[in-house]
Amino acid sequence: MTSNKLTEKPLKRRRFMKTAVGLTLAPIAIGLWGCGGSNSTSDSSTTSNSSSSNNDTDSNAGSEEDFDGWASGGTSAMTSDFPDDSLFDTASVCSVALTGSQTEGPCYFQSDYIDDISYEQTGLPMMLCLQLIDEACNPLSGYEIEVWHCDVDGVYSGDTSDSADARGFNSAFCTGNEADALRAKWFRGIAVTDASGRINLKSCFPGWYSSRAIHIHFRIRRNNTDQLVSQFGFSDSFCQDICTNHPDYSHRGEPDTLLGQDTVFGSDYNEYTFNVSQNEDGSLLAYKRIIISD
Repeated sequence: MTSNKLTEKPLKRRRFMKTAVGLTLAPIAIGLWGCGGSNSTSDSSTTSNSSSSNNDTDSNAGSEEDFDGWASGGTSAMTSDFPDDSLFDTASVCSVALTGSQTEGPCYFQSDYIDDISYEQTGLPMMLCLQLIDEACNPLSGYEIEVWHCDVDGVYSGDTSDSADARGFNSAFCTGNEADALRAKWFRGIAVTDASGRINLKSCFPGWYSSRAIHIHFRIRRNNTDQLVSQFGFSDSFCQDICTNHPDYSHRGEPDTLLGQDTVFGSDYNEYTFNVSQNEDGSLLAYKRIIISD
């Protein structure tokens, strides 16, 4: 199943921390998705596993001391192991709706096969766990899942020199023509789903840029054919607390766009929200199931 080509609104001005460029994205049709009788998309969910502290970061956030346990400085601070597949267990009976498409956006170019996509950039270290399943909740192995997002300052990397597909990349908008970004490939990578339909990536929680809620892009591909292009976000309260209190993000303050204002996620934004919890090493665990028609 190949995702439809989606249109975007014309560019307009928006401000990075250091430079100013802009884009507003058009509203996209939203699809519902989850697995099991309970809703697996709420970011207030917690999971019992060896690497998670089982703290609900959304409900516990709000006071400064709540952030004393968060790691900083990037993925080198990680010591916890990735959790096992029980992370994605929600119910014994499977009932699903397909994951909806979202716009690719102007900041995509094809990246490399890599497990740690941070390229030693700073930020709240993040375990990114995705599981790909079909409508019967069977895991789908051998699929490529490609992920890309911005850094703590809302800037995308822009070194397209080795990319096999950079046709839609808008360098000025995505990098702000910053020299470091133009030389970089940070926060981009491809992994192949295992027998459980799963990939694990090391990254850092993304920052924000004006007119968009904080988000992570992903693409599903098999045999060089796109199966799905979409995005996931994080709850408003979680983003506000991290951006206000975490030392790697507080220099910019709260995002100027929340989920309810975001023109891409639309009114059903909760269906596109990561589940999150805090690992024992203080890193962030962000996880989600992706459901496609095989």
